[in-house]
Amino acid sequence: MLVKINGSAVYGVEAVPITIEVNWMTSGKDPSIVGLPDNAVKESLQRVESTIKTNGYDMPRTKVVVNLAPADIKKSGTAFDLPIAMGILAASEQIENVEALNNYVIMGELSLDGEIRPIKGSLPIAIQARKQEFKGLIVPKTNAREAGMVNNLAVYGVDNIRQVIDFFENGETGIEATVVNTREEFFHSQYDFEIDFADVKGQENIKRALEIAAAGGHNAILIGPPGAGKTMLAKRLPTILPPLTLQEALETTKIHSVAGKLPENATLISKRPFRSPHHTISDVALVGGGGNPQPGEISLAHNGVLFLDELPEFKRTVLEVMRQPMEERKVSISRAKMAVDFPANFMLIASMNPCMCGFYNHPEKVCTCPPGAVQKYLNKVSGPLLDRIDLHVEVTPVPFSELSNIRKEQSSGTIREKVIKAREVQADRYKDHPGIYANAQMSSKMLKEICIIDNVGQMLLKAAMEKLNLSARAYDRILKVSRTIADLEGSENIKPEYLAEAIQYRSLDREGWAG
Repeated sequence: MLVKINGSAVYGVEAVPITIEVNWMTSGKDPSIVGLPDNAVKESLQRVESTIKTNGYDMPRTKVVVNLAPADIKKSGTAFDLPIAMGILAASEQIENVEALNNYVIMGELSLDGEIRPIKGSLPIAIQARKQEFKGLIVPKTNAREAGMVNNLAVYGVDNIRQVIDFFENGETGIEATVVNTREEFFHSQYDFEIDFADVKGQENIKRALEIAAAGGHNAILIGPPGAGKTMLAKRLPTILPPLTLQEALETTKIHSVAGKLPENATLISKRPFRSPHHTISDVALVGGGGNPQPGEISLAHNGVLFLDELPEFKRTVLEVMRQPMEERKVSISRAKMAVDFPANFMLIASMNPCMCGFYNHPEKVCTCPPGAVQKYLNKVSGPLLDRIDLHVEVTPVPFSELSNIRKEQSSGTIREKVIKAREVQADRYKDHPGIYANAQMSSKMLKEICIIDNVGQMLLKAAMEKLNLSARAYDRILKVSRTIADLEGSENIKPEYLAEAIQYRSLDREGWAG
């Protein structure tokens, strides 16, 4: 008897429908799987056979052919265990209600005793199931809340194969659908942060720089000695960014679902992600890839912040592969038989010591690096990468008088309100430019139309570039940052004082900073 079970496979961050065809033949022996399965899928027959026998059913003694269609797409992972098992039971007529199977997408990994284990990518699978107008989706119970975020689709979470068999034999009853109030849970936890800018003593100029970075979507690098607070400040950046929209949250959750990074019983991600990979990371782990392409750290930071601590310690090749994704806001991974795109719209925040010993330009301690070592250390970070970083901020140690001060610092909520107002101004400004939502994404053509400065500003900018020996690439960055400062101050025009503030954030430009 030939039976077809509906399944799904994830490629990139989208799911594609897969039909599991099972045919029980009266002659021949040894079951087989065809349709470009990988080793994990081929091994599923051993798990399926053990599950069927352990639960009191018979494994057909004659030949069983399992085909995963379409046959020209490579299938990987263990999520096909459950649909294959259900297909074999239906094909061998051990399940009577075969027609009902056609109304559901069934996915799950099996243990040898029939327990159903979690899978990756249940959210995009649920979205695809709703798109195809299936009656319901059956997934492991651990993944039920994740898949249940998709409305207009009945999602059933199951613990073992016996529950699935009974569900169909009892007329599709016996298991309650998982109901998730996505909007209520999403908006309830958006502002629930454990850290706050109010915890940081002093460092008002750094807080201001990060406020500007958040308001305009600018990349920033913090340069300072060990213990000055670079990491502490960077970790608090997500607390002042505008809250995720539902669409952004769905995109972010899909990526984490595909990568298997969502915790058990998770629902929609409500806070902007903050990813901080170690400097020993490989280029594939950072941008994504592998035989079955998986999203990397820059995609996991989509709609959030990618923090690279001790930037010069990262391998040069790792940093260079970020250049194109930072411009295009996506990663294209090509293989011989497939090409997938992962979104990578993130803010880059980097930190580094000014030199090997860490005390160059320190107000109290003496730098012990030999001549030329400071520039050599800075040269570990390439010019093209620094060209994509708008704000270069020098972080100095906090004096005791600031640390011991008991005055109340500005909270993240107060800063976030200003950032949101500035982003609203930019959203209105770029409403006719799809894909652009912040000042940092302006093109050179748009720069001439939007960042207009008067004669006083022109003279100030010219004098600053000549006196500070700023590079030519700093010109556009200064204009973009000054436009963001004007938005924060509620000004339509870029005033000379805004330009002056923007110029100071380029004082660490590598052509003039290390002497």
